Amino acid sequence: MACAEEQHHLPPESPSPSPPPQQQPQNHLPARKMCPDHKHRKNKDAYSSNYHQTSGSYRALCTCLTILLLLIGATALTLWLIYRPHKPQFTVAAAAIYSLNATSPPSQISTTMQFTIVTRNPNRRVSIRYDRLQAFVAYHNQAITQQVMLRPLVHGRRSSLAVSPVLGGVAVPVSAEVLNGLVMDEAYGVVRLRVVVVGRLRWKVTGLNIKTGHYGIYVKCDVVVGLKKGFVGQVPLLGTPACKVDT
Repeated sequence: MACAEEQHHLPPESPSPSPPPQQQPQNHLPARKMCPDHKHRKNKDAYSSNYHQTSGSYRALCTCLTILLLLIGATALTLWLIYRPHKPQFTVAAAAIYSLNATSPPSQISTTMQFTIVTRNPNRRVSIRYDRLQAFVAYHNQAITQQVMLRPLVHGRRSSLAVSPVLGGVAVPVSAEVLNGLVMDEAYGVVRLRVVVVGRLRWKVTGLNIKTGHYGIYVKCDVVVGLKKGFVGQVPLLGTPACKVDT
């Protein structure tokens, strides 16, 4: 019993201590790696800033080019309004017929004529230079003389020039209708002729040394002459309307 009581009064065994709880490892990564959205927003803001800067540069460049083109256009329009060239004016001042022969068959006309052609430059600030000018005479829209080359002409501002080419001298084949019509008009004493001048010209702006390119010119002068069969020399002009000039 004594032993039993002694065993009963033994101190209770203390429980074995439990192992300390394991601590979770702390994450020491930088905040930017912890937040990928923050990095994405930063890249997006940088791209947006560069895009706006590039767009602003393009807009400024386009604005400068637009202003420059407008200034150039306004200057060109002003110069054109001030210096715009007007067509030269042509008239036939005199005519002379030295021979006029019609033969058939074949139908041919051989004639020698001379016309004094006066041209006027109406421009105050622009001179005119003619080159490759050729002249011939037509009857009923058919040439009765060969083309004759004229010398180059330089036409000053608001000035007039006169040329007197001799046209013809060589027999030219024509249709039977033209041959018969010319013979009838000569017998009647009134002949309608057309003096044609073709070539090219260019304008030069005085003071600015500006020259234009070459432009074609086509001049048609319809004249009515009094002609008696067998008459040689200067003939009267019965009608001399202004010549039509196309450039």
